[in-house]
This record gives sequence, structure tokens and C-alpha cells, in this order.
Amino acid sequence: MTTLRAESQLTEAASILSERDPDLAATVKRFGPPPMWPRRPGFATLLQIILEQQVSLASARVAYDRLRAAIPAVTPENFLTLDDETLRSVGFSRQKAGYGRFLASVLVDGSFDLDAVASWSDDHARDALVGLRGVGLWTADTYLLMALGRPDVWPAGDIALQAAVREVKGMQTRPSYDEMVEVAEEWRPWRSVAARILWFHYLGGRT
Repeated sequence: MTTLRAESQLTEAASILSERDPDLAATVKRFGPPPMWPRRPGFATLLQIILEQQVSLASARVAYDRLRAAIPAVTPENFLTLDDETLRSVGFSRQKAGYGRFLASVLVDGSFDLDAVASWSDDHARDALVGLRGVGLWTADTYLLMALGRPDVWPAGDIALQAAVREVKGMQTRPSYDEMVEVAEEWRPWRSVAARILWFHYLGGRT
């Protein structure tokens, strides 16, 4: 399965996109190639992405750091030892606590093999992840892009990405999901790299 793991690969793909799209080229010229922002595949990362749903990355990071302090390691087995009160104090909503417990349970009982997802196609992996309670398209695509290093994943529903596309492409309003899909067609097979370029723009070049 093709993955994007090395900074050199990322830089090369960013150059290809810059030659193809002058708007992306201007962003790369201003800020340089984007970071990899790699994450380790597995339960801990998928749980952290669930925490990031519909909240700021900063607040999700605080909750995740509190979780790490509450257990020896962020594993499915350890997560299942935490009661409702502890999860609330960490920063889990009732809904996200339920999602986390479900994910931990299916990994512990073996009914879902998260390690196997790495060997599946993008579509197969996305469909399998979305079949888990609490995992939608945004969560699945973010996991594929950040944790598995897939080169051609496009989280079209990401609000920060939509804002960046609006700015970079000079749109009057934030693009819809369908418009995001259409805009990204010319960036295949490097849509994940385009996403990183645009997120880097959104962050003003901050890592």
C-alpha cells in the first residue's frame, strides 16, 4: 500500500502540485513545504482524533494529555478501566466516552483489527472505519492521512481546510463539501499533500 512517510517525498509532491497549481505554488513559496505532522497508527491516535471532533485542537490536546496522565499508557485495556467520573474530569463528553469505550471494546475482543486497516485500500479502510460507532468521514480520513500516511486522501468536510481553500482560491464564501471535492480533483493523486499545504497556510506557517 502506497504511503507518504518521508519529508523528501512530501517536498517532491509539493513541488509537483506547485507546478500544476499557481495558488498552491504561492502558498509553498510563502511558507515552504508543509510539515508531515505524523501520528502513530493505532488506538491512541484514533481516540485522539475522536476527541478532536467539533472542538479546537488545543482543547482536544488538553483532554488527551489528561488522559495520558490518568493511565499508564493509552491502550484499549487501560481505557476500559476508567469510570464515567474520571472520563468527565479528563474532558470526555458522555458521547465521546461512549465512542471511546466502543472502540476499545471491539479492539480488545478482536472483532475489529485496527492494525489490518493499514494494508487495505483507501476506500476499504475508510468504509471499515466509518462502520465503527463514533467514526465519521472526517475522523476516518484524518486517520488515513495522518496516521497511515496515505497520499491521496481529502477531508472535504474539514472546516479549517475549507477556510484555507476559500482564501487561497479567492472565493467569496467558504466552499461546500461538493465544491471542495471538485476543487481537489486536479490535485490527484496528491490530495493529502494539498491538504497539508492548505492547513499550513491556515496556520500561517506555524507548526
